[in-house]
Amino acid sequence: MPLESSIPLTPQSRPAKAPRLVLTEETCAQDRLVPIFAFPPNRDTLGGTSYLIVEKEGNVLIDCPAWDEQSRSFLDAQGGVKQLVITHRGGIGKVRDIQSAFHCDVIIQEQEAYLLPNLTVTRFQENLMISPHLEVIWTSGHSPGTACVYLNACGGVLFSGRHLVADSQGNPVPLRTAKTFHWLRQIRNVQKLLDRFDRDTLNWICPGGNIGLLRGKTAIDHAYEKLAQLDLEQCVKQQPLL
Repeated sequence: MPLESSIPLTPQSRPAKAPRLVLTEETCAQDRLVPIFAFPPNRDTLGGTSYLIVEKEGNVLIDCPAWDEQSRSFLDAQGGVKQLVITHRGGIGKVRDIQSAFHCDVIIQEQEAYLLPNLTVTRFQENLMISPHLEVIWTSGHSPGTACVYLNACGGVLFSGRHLVADSQGNPVPLRTAKTFHWLRQIRNVQKLLDRFDRDTLNWICPGGNIGLLRGKTAIDHAYEKLAQLDLEQCVKQQPLL
């Protein structure tokens, strides 16, 4: 889809790092490789990381990248955006501008759809299959409508938004802050993911925050094993971070 208009340069839209390819044929081993790109952290979403999944059925953008000429040109070069999934209220960013540019479907859990007034959105409750290989899973806790996106390719990839982020050792963890909506519910939804997946179906987690703690990587490897090492009973006792 051609670009419709230019975007004025702002301090945030000065030349920045280009989106990076997350996985390669070597890291995916014998499973089907799907191109996944990670965008640089976005100030509009408090340093959140957005991902683009390039699929034959249409590209899927997960959360909003910084909306500047570089992001828009990159998305256009990849074939545009068919669907934009918002994993939590903090990932909204310039969703209106992105939908206007690419006429994409915006998908958001029903409890947070009210945050996008006057936009055409697709609401879901528990789960939503958005392609033969992609499913959105409600994982409330960080916010009422927090969700993850699961890609059944590349050994199994979970785009975890703020439900799971990286800790200082690069492991996936739930993070309790003063603004956490419901901490116990968030922990229960970590267990929900552990019950659903295993080491053969969940090899990677692409978190929507704390990417800097991955020290140059954009995905957590051996994801299920690392997630299974969490002591969820101890996590429940965790005090909120300021």
